[in-house]
Amino acid sequence: MRIDIVTLFPEICRAPLDLSMMGRAQETGALDLRIHNLRSWTHDRHHTVDDAPFGGGPGMVMKPEPIFAAVESLHSERSRILMMTPQGRRFTQAMAQQLSKEEHLILICGHYEGVDHRIIEHLVDEEISLGDYVLTNGAIAAVIVVDATVRLLPGVLGHELGATDDSFSSGLLEAPQYTRPAEFRGWKVPEVLLSGHHAEIAAWRRSEAERRTRENRPDLLT
Repeated sequence: MRIDIVTLFPEICRAPLDLSMMGRAQETGALDLRIHNLRSWTHDRHHTVDDAPFGGGPGMVMKPEPIFAAVESLHSERSRILMMTPQGRRFTQAMAQQLSKEEHLILICGHYEGVDHRIIEHLVDEEISLGDYVLTNGAIAAVIVVDATVRLLPGVLGHELGATDDSFSSGLLEAPQYTRPAEFRGWKVPEVLLSGHHAEIAAWRRSEAERRTRENRPDLLT
């Protein structure tokens, strides 16, 4: 998979996406990641990317010219163009699974008071939000979307069943996990996990996943 990130802050993206699993995905060729500074597509001496909003109001709005130029230079018939914005559809595990099947993603990172809406109307395939809150800029959101998506590519996790056991993949939160020692400060690991009975362990994990979801995310059960 190829992913292009267009942002005013490339350094925000590089560190987390060059380490750990994301770094290995690039080393193995599973991920072709390219991070671009939007100012590279400006043509004035000040590399201007924003201007005051028509109609007045606080803050600045990102101009359409450099964003259109950036995307059009990176785009192909197989590209899907995503806009990181609080006004987008909420990002979910199901959306990450859908995106992991794409060949090429272009992520546009918003900033300031947002982008000229003609970008949304005529350039972007989908607007994505991480949740009901506002971040300093879209580069932070882009890192999360890339991580959640790329870890679902074949071979990236190293264990093919790893992603299917994650929270949200089954519609529930993941069941509790334990490791050695079997007793710590008087707190014991549930006996069923030490029993070796795989069917009973699977049933316990399903029951615990349902309990945890009811307590922490009952909205997932509706």
